[in-house]
Amino acid sequence: MFQIKKLDIFIAKQFGMLFMGTFFISLFVLMMQFLWRYVDDLIGKGLSIEVLGQFFWYMSLIMVPQALPLAILLSSLISYGNLGESSELTAIKAAGISLIQSFRGLIFISILIAFGSFYFQNYIGPNANMHIAQLLISMKQKSPELEIPEGIFYDGIPQTNLYVEKKDLKTGHLYNIMVYRMTDSYEDQAIILADSGMLQSTADKKHLVLNLWSGEWFENMRTQEMINSASVPYRRETFVHKHIVLDFDGDFNLTDMAGISNDARTKSIQKIQHDKDSLTHVYDSIGKIFYKDAQSMYYQEPTLKRNQKKEAIKLSENKLYNIDSAFNKLPADQRRYIIDQSLSSVQQVVSDLDFKSMETSDGDKLIRLHDIETINKFTLSLICIIFFFIGAPLGAIIRKGGLGIPIIISVFVFIIFYILDNTGYRMSRQGDWAIWFGKGLSMAVLIPMAIFFTYKANNDSTVFNADMYKNMFMKMFGIRIKRSVTSKEVILNDPDYHKAAEQLSNLSIRIANYAKTRRLKSAPNIIKVFFRYHTDHIIEKINDELENVIEDLGNTRNKIIITELNKYPILAVKAHTRPFDHKWLNILAAFIVPMGIFFYFRMWTFRLRLYRDLRIITNCNEVIIEEIRRIQEKKEVKGY
Repeated sequence: MFQIKKLDIFIAKQFGMLFMGTFFISLFVLMMQFLWRYVDDLIGKGLSIEVLGQFFWYMSLIMVPQALPLAILLSSLISYGNLGESSELTAIKAAGISLIQSFRGLIFISILIAFGSFYFQNYIGPNANMHIAQLLISMKQKSPELEIPEGIFYDGIPQTNLYVEKKDLKTGHLYNIMVYRMTDSYEDQAIILADSGMLQSTADKKHLVLNLWSGEWFENMRTQEMINSASVPYRRETFVHKHIVLDFDGDFNLTDMAGISNDARTKSIQKIQHDKDSLTHVYDSIGKIFYKDAQSMYYQEPTLKRNQKKEAIKLSENKLYNIDSAFNKLPADQRRYIIDQSLSSVQQVVSDLDFKSMETSDGDKLIRLHDIETINKFTLSLICIIFFFIGAPLGAIIRKGGLGIPIIISVFVFIIFYILDNTGYRMSRQGDWAIWFGKGLSMAVLIPMAIFFTYKANNDSTVFNADMYKNMFMKMFGIRIKRSVTSKEVILNDPDYHKAAEQLSNLSIRIANYAKTRRLKSAPNIIKVFFRYHTDHIIEKINDELENVIEDLGNTRNKIIITELNKYPILAVKAHTRPFDHKWLNILAAFIVPMGIFFYFRMWTFRLRLYRDLRIITNCNEVIIEEIRRIQEKKEVKGY
């Protein structure tokens, strides 16, 4: 039975305080990122404090489900990083409590947060999404003179389409303007071209004033007398300056909710399922209608009587018709006419199919968005638990608290999640990927990461030990590790100088004999390197004896000996014989040409380095032996 212990309360308090702080920090960062996307819709619109307050309030509610996982990741990482840095985690393990047992209180809290996130997304989030979408649409419709884009038609002004090739944001001038004004029908439209202009709203915010310079005005003059006439008179006017007043209510008014009723983000799961069934029924009906139209158009059989059908079948069996020959017998004008008619028919069919495909593809996309939003409510809740099992083990492994390394790691993990989740969402929305694959991509990557980090942390792994990776890198590329021998402040046992001198003298003789029998400067035999290598036990024994002597002489206070000890190189006793310890790896490297060439020259480099190292060892031995003799002679003189 689960019992609350003091350790659970202690860890929960630390986690809770950090969670509250990191949650508001994460929420603020996400809000700023969201605000940056819509900053152009807010600046210079004359929005009231009440409207801005509503915008920021609903924006914060939308960002809560995304801020919760990031806050859990960061707070759990800092919590266990602090415990590891202050050795409290070591004390917990020394008391017989495993890392997983110390997680249990925070696991319960993370599950509660996950359920809270799901409730928030299902009941509070949809309402917030609906209101902020309504606010954003209303903001875009206010002060349209600031919203006019470059290079495309803007239809935000009633009964008017405005095209601007270039605009000056500082002065507000518009250049190369084209205006389409439409009222009730095509015959009443007007086209206005101008070199430059300015669009401003009146003081009462009820009209827009469009000042145009150097342009032309084309307008159809449809009158009641000309209703039945095929020709439509028009008026053309060239102007230097034109002053046009457009009806537009520039006050801030909330738009109708009907325009965002199909947005799946504004619905709960129950509402999504209900609307999805309705959408499926509607678009299935449309698809059936299209299918029947296609059948009636392409597969309609001629209504012949039974006797006529039999006669037609007999006629087709007795006579073979060659369409190409019949076509070639026609006159040139008829052949041209038939080709034109055929092309026209095909283009008409293609256009009809394109239009129908647009309608059905829009329906498929709308249904996919409803499915994606349903899955998204569960994944954002589940990611809270997954991020805990990533953050807490990483904190226990790294053992660094504060806001330095934990923030870097948290941002890195969150970026991985964001990229995978956003990529999966976009590909699923377009229909390129299956929905379960797109929305499950981030889970498929993060869940194994969480399991791996939890396993490594529970077994006290050094997976993030920087020194381990540094030594591995230096060993791989043959970078030397410098020896560090320092004079000790307290020496319990003085070195045996006489024995050390004999050992060094013996080592020098063995090194000389070894250098004569081994041709270290010559290129190694490829067959021996990759297929028939032998372990060099002689150099291994020389290295072991040398390290013992260095360890014994490290207790000396003689500065000359200490200096010479630091000159001794650290020998690589295996790298000069073969690339790998395992035979099958050596054989594999031989057949992979680029890798084999690299390891062959790497091993040759280690042979040359060993040759130089042995000469350095011999020289250092001579200096140390000479210094030991001097020390012994000095002792004999004092004893005498």
